[in-house]
Amino acid sequence: MQKLRLRDYGISIGELKAGPLNSITDVRGVTVGHVTLSNGDMQTGVTAILPHQGNTFREKCIASNHVINGFGKSLGTIQMSELGTLETPILLTNTLSIGTVSDGLFDYMLEQCPEIGKSTGTVNPIVGECNDMFLNNIRAKYVKKEHVQEAITTASSSVDEGTVGAGTGMLCYSLKGGVGTSSRKMEMTHGTYTLGVLVITNFGILRDLRIKGRAIGEELKASLQSKWEEKDKGSVMIIVATDLPVSERQLNRIIKRSVTGLSRTGSIITTGSGEIIVGFSTANKVPHEKSSVPLEIKTIHEEDIDLPFRAVGEATEEAVLNSLTQATHVVGRDGNERPALKDLLEEFGIQLK
Repeated sequence: MQKLRLRDYGISIGELKAGPLNSITDVRGVTVGHVTLSNGDMQTGVTAILPHQGNTFREKCIASNHVINGFGKSLGTIQMSELGTLETPILLTNTLSIGTVSDGLFDYMLEQCPEIGKSTGTVNPIVGECNDMFLNNIRAKYVKKEHVQEAITTASSSVDEGTVGAGTGMLCYSLKGGVGTSSRKMEMTHGTYTLGVLVITNFGILRDLRIKGRAIGEELKASLQSKWEEKDKGSVMIIVATDLPVSERQLNRIIKRSVTGLSRTGSIITTGSGEIIVGFSTANKVPHEKSSVPLEIKTIHEEDIDLPFRAVGEATEEAVLNSLTQATHVVGRDGNERPALKDLLEEFGIQLK
């Protein structure tokens, strides 16, 4: 069966228009790269999100992060919360590869910026994770530093979804999850802007899954008549990019609203699931070197902010569902497996629309 995105099933989410790619890379300058490691017990990988095509250390982005439920091991978010900037690509991987990936990201940044650790300070890498141990032999630590370099250098505007990169071994709503993305256009009196979301989905219980309000998880569970439904012990990484001119405070308000889209897919945000959001805006670049004049940071008026609130919820909801429709069946560690949503829909003759 051909891999289809949610809209290929005739389902659109929300009222705002998507960008031309319906992807986080609809935000100009943003690119995404994956390294997929899939072979038997090895079901893992790395995903890199580059905020722009310049030097991220020398030209930082306004950035923020938010924790919905803190069962996660993200790196670099403390300094981001304090300073409100992003100065490296964002890397995503599995839980036990956080150290290796951060080391690889350090190497990449040191190569890009010879001044780091000599004439200036050090650098704050942003690395997020989800636990892929059900399908992946996570103790083997298959991810290596060279995979970080590969993910960054091969990043492009074309984003593969489903069982790729950091999403290779992930589960979502007891099915195969992974990478998903979506975007929304925001038309305002002073311009048209884009907001894009990329997710790594590894959360949820089958019976809770909703697609545009329909209890598709309950329908699938009744058809499966199986007892393999897992407890929700996973996580989700939500990366939000926009070219909307916002302050760090405004951006934080916006990314918090991604929870509305997450919840519309059925998530109840259980205690064992980590929901971590990292967001950045490309509208204002913050130079690393101090200038002799004050910085000028453009921001929207607070009365404009309901539109990006809506956009981030819609894009998050669709990105999660794209991660499910694009995922493929995987047999991994010790023969563990999870079916793909598309295969179950075909097997049981269930139409999404």
